[in-house]
Parts: sequence; structure tokens; C-alpha cells
Amino acid sequence: MQTQEKYRITDDMSETFTRDGVIFLPGLFREWVEPITEGIEALMRDPSPLERSYQPTDGSAPFFQDLCNWGRIDAFRNFVTSSVAAETGAKLMQSTTCRLFHDHVLVKEAGTSVVTPWHQDQPYYCTTGEQSVSFWIPLDPVAKETALRCVAGSHLWNKQHKPKRFDGTDLYEGDDAEEMPDIDGNPDLYDIRAWDMQPGDAVAFNFRTVHGAAANQGQATRRRAFSTRWVGDDAVFQDRGGKGSPPFAHLTLQTGEPLEGPDFPVLYPA
Repeated sequence: MQTQEKYRITDDMSETFTRDGVIFLPGLFREWVEPITEGIEALMRDPSPLERSYQPTDGSAPFFQDLCNWGRIDAFRNFVTSSVAAETGAKLMQSTTCRLFHDHVLVKEAGTSVVTPWHQDQPYYCTTGEQSVSFWIPLDPVAKETALRCVAGSHLWNKQHKPKRFDGTDLYEGDDAEEMPDIDGNPDLYDIRAWDMQPGDAVAFNFRTVHGAAANQGQATRRRAFSTRWVGDDAVFQDRGGKGSPPFAHLTLQTGEPLEGPDFPVLYPA
């Protein structure tokens, strides 16, 4: 694949990301839509052991998820090593380096009733640090009512809310962290950002940014999304007892050590 034309990340854009914890980047990965789409189809034919799909009890369509496949799906590996994701991430984070954390595929079939509840990613992850960024990239046109929604500024709340499973149970036993506030019940209290999106657009957001997504009952087509997560200079390991998402149960790092190893390559600078 030819190298993507330079997508300029300005100082204003970096400052917006630092202030709001989220920014919309239209067309950033437009040239990657076809190969990533092919990669997702290959993955759904042969999911990994980390597949986490949900079949609603109401009989509506499923929600497919799978994680950490960049090492075995050529299109994903090409994306993380050859796209502008790593350089863009470094500039948004204002970091001298950009290290891959993991990739994540999310496919909400048309008609699924599964809602992605409001949450922060940080409490699920075996890493912590101020510098982090996720790129959420749709492979289908998505109306803002169905697209990713983010609460601007929530990464600065200085809180990590209790992480939950999709069935509403606590992820960690004995977790006394604060529950997520009722954002849907009080939308006027929050600066909720969402956009009508085209294939190859991206929303970039901090691991601490509160976000969620509606069910896919308002669209006649599936909603395929590819997400890659990245960390900067200050990333360190945080032991979650192998219970996070992804679990990374094989790691032998200790809490506070730099997040290093073959699972987490530095891809910027190249």
C-alpha cells in the first residue's frame, strides 16, 4: 500500500485533545478502509481465543468483539506499522514515542439491542499513564446516534469509575471504586460529543475519557469498527491480576515498571 498523504496534526489539535480528551479526525484512515474490512472478515471467520461476542437474550442480532490480532491478521499488522496512527498518536499525546497497546474489532450487526454502556477504558487496562490515545474507526457510514459518544473533559475528573462486565457485574471482586454517574438520565450536565461518520474517519480519545455507544437498531446495516490503542512516554505496567480486557495474563512485568516487551512495540519513531 502506498504511504498515506500527510495528515497534519496542528498544535491547536494537540491542545484540543489535551483539554477535551477527544477529537474528531475526518478522513484520517480513509485509504485503509478496504484492507481493514478484509481483515475483519478474515477475523470473523477465524476468531482468536480472546473473542468476546454478545448474543442478546431478546433474540436480536449479536455484537462481535475480538482483541489483540495485529500479530496474525496481515491487514491489522500493516495498519499499525505503516499507517499514520503511531505518528498521529504521538503528536496528539505530545509524546516523543508512540507504543502500541492493542487492537480491538467491534461489529454490531444490524438490529442488535446491545448497548455499549458508559465507561472508561483505563480501569480495564494493565497500563497507566497520562499519555494515551485510542482511535475508533468505522468501516461503515454511521449516524451520530449510533456512533461512539464521548464525554469531553471527563479524562480530567481525576476518577476511575468501577469497571463492569456487559451483564452489569463488577469486573474486579471487592472493587469499591465509584459507580459511573447516570449520564443518559442527566445529559444536560455533560458535554457529550458524537459525529456523523464516514468509513475511515476517526475519533481519538484518552483512555480515561468516559464513552459509550447506543444499540444498532436504527440502522439497516452492520456497524463495523476497528480500534487501536496507543500509549506514550510515561506508560507503566499496572497489575490487574490477569483480569483486565485484554487480560495479558502471560506478562511478568511488575506494577510501575515501563510497559515494554514484544506485545507493545514502539512504532513511532519508526
